[in-house]
Formats: sequence, C-alpha cells, structure tokens
Amino acid sequence: MASKAPPPSSPAGVPSGNAKYGIIAVLLLFIIAGIAYWKLTQTPPPPVTVNLPVDAGTVPPPRPTDDDIPPPPPVDAGVEAGPKKVVVVQLSNGCNVAKCGGSASPELENALRFRARQAHRCYDNALAQDSTLKGRVSISVRIGTDGSVCNSGIASNDMGTPLVANCVLGYFRGGGFPAAKGGCADVKVPISFVPK
Repeated sequence: MASKAPPPSSPAGVPSGNAKYGIIAVLLLFIIAGIAYWKLTQTPPPPVTVNLPVDAGTVPPPRPTDDDIPPPPPVDAGVEAGPKKVVVVQLSNGCNVAKCGGSASPELENALRFRARQAHRCYDNALAQDSTLKGRVSISVRIGTDGSVCNSGIASNDMGTPLVANCVLGYFRGGGFPAAKGGCADVKVPISFVPK
C-alpha cells in the first residue's frame, strides 16, 4: 500500500512558517519609510499674510533696549565729595496723631450714611435666625486727611450678640471715604436695628 503525502499546510505560492512574518515586516518597513520620505519632502504651505488697518494711537512705541542706555558716571568718593545729606520725606494722612482736629465734610457724612444702610444686611441676616433681635450699634471711625480709614472699632453694642456688631464693623474698615475737613476726623456712627 502506498502511503499518502501529508496535505500542504499553506496554499500554493504562500510562504509557510516564519517566512510570511518576515515578508510582512519588510512590507511594513517599506510603508513607514515611504511615509517618512513623503513627509520630509513636502514643502510647508506659505505663511498667510493678513493686512489689518493699524490705528496710529494704539501701536506702542518701541521699547529702548539696555544697550541704548549709557552707564551712570563713576562716583568719586574723594575728599571733595563732602558730607552726604539724607533727606527723609514722610507723607502723613493724619492717622498718627493723638487727637484729630478735623470734622466730617458733607460728602463724608453722606458716605458714612451709605455704609450704615449697607450694614443693615448684617442685621437682616441675623434676623432670619432670631426674629426678636433689635438694638443699637455705634461704630467709631478715624478718617485720615486723604479719606483713608486709620482705624475703626465698636464704640457700643446693646444688641445682645457681637455677631451683628462685628459684621457692621467690617463695612467701615475697608475702602476709602471722602476726606475730612481740617485734618483727620474721629466720627461715631450710631445705627439702630429694629425689625420691620
């Protein structure tokens, strides 16, 4: 009896075993090399130029470079230089005095009244927690000659809770006010809080 030959493991014309993987790898290398060559030989597109009208007022002048600035002349510290003078300039807003002699201008009084109306937000928020809350808070504020707040504090508080008074004080600490007349001014701002 004649024995039969084993059937071929791959169709005719197709390499078998590891040879087909080698051919696939070579083909992939050719494809990658072709793509790389194509990318490298492409010329970039020309830059797009847009002509916009330029307003002469909006273009800042060119800044000088450090090369254009000459160095300062050398300082001769010889005998002829003489004693050095030190000039100290202190700008004061009147806050560092023991007692202020100024008074509140009408503009300052209006600004303080406005802040007092804003401070009612503190009371309205606290009233939502305690509907029986009422009383009076007095805030003391020292306003400098330039309108800055030198210091502020709670002069009196009969609300029964410090929460509202501290919140109100925050409205008088920040920001500036119109300047006082005749120097710095110590002002007391009384605010009454009653439910509506």
